[in-house]
Amino acid sequence: MNLNDRALLVQLNISQWTARKYDKKATRQVADANNTTMDAGRYNKALLPMNDLLDNVHKKTTHIRQKFYDNTLPWGIEGTMMLPTANYLNFMSDFRKEKGEWETLVGSFVHNYDQLRLDAQRILGNLYDSTDYPSSVDIAHKFRMDMAIFPVPSTDFRVSIGSEELSRIQQDVERRVQQAQSTAMQEVWTRLYDRVKHMAEKLADPKAIFRDSMVENAREICALLPRLNFSDDPNLEAMRQQVEASLIKHPDALRNDPDLRRDTAAEAKKIMDAMSVFMGAK
Repeated sequence: MNLNDRALLVQLNISQWTARKYDKKATRQVADANNTTMDAGRYNKALLPMNDLLDNVHKKTTHIRQKFYDNTLPWGIEGTMMLPTANYLNFMSDFRKEKGEWETLVGSFVHNYDQLRLDAQRILGNLYDSTDYPSSVDIAHKFRMDMAIFPVPSTDFRVSIGSEELSRIQQDVERRVQQAQSTAMQEVWTRLYDRVKHMAEKLADPKAIFRDSMVENAREICALLPRLNFSDDPNLEAMRQQVEASLIKHPDALRNDPDLRRDTAAEAKKIMDAMSVFMGAK
């Protein structure tokens, strides 16, 4: 299998203004008031307290980051993930939609920024310091989102370098790609296994309370796995189909039918045992 044909490398880069700052003066006052040293704690003040506009941007950022990690696999370099080409169109279409919504939230915050600063001056009182805030002109530049896409490294190097050293580089790249491929597929198996394990543990205890998300998370990973299974592993696909057929029940049915709950827990445990054969002990 040529991984270059099956996957891309992606980096999600997001910058945003946190509107939080360490206040040295307030930290000293708190320390003095409590007869301690400044090393005992730090006072980090919210520069724009009691507003939802920036909070909505931050929440959307967290949501987008989580979707990024859900739809990609580890590559081995911090910040760089592998995106199977089978998942490219779905993922990028959704990312563009989410990015557009994020930019709308940013625009709303920037539009109201001057008023939010006035509100902060009133709320913060003596803690307010105008030098803590970017200007109205600069604030928009504090927010940026970009998705960088690269090909998977190839061993086909065309550079002027000694043949012995070139061979060493090619072997190293090939080893790293194979290692990353193995790690990524292990991650796919683990994601499915963890969902099944969670269901097995919750359902096996008749007194345990579970949320609808327990089943929904299993349903979502079953829908996503065909696009993440870049090596077309038939064993993984067989396990996915078994999870989908045997464990995806209506949450209320599992809560209200003790027999169904017990049988589903047993089936989940059976699937876990079968997966362990392919994954090694977990």
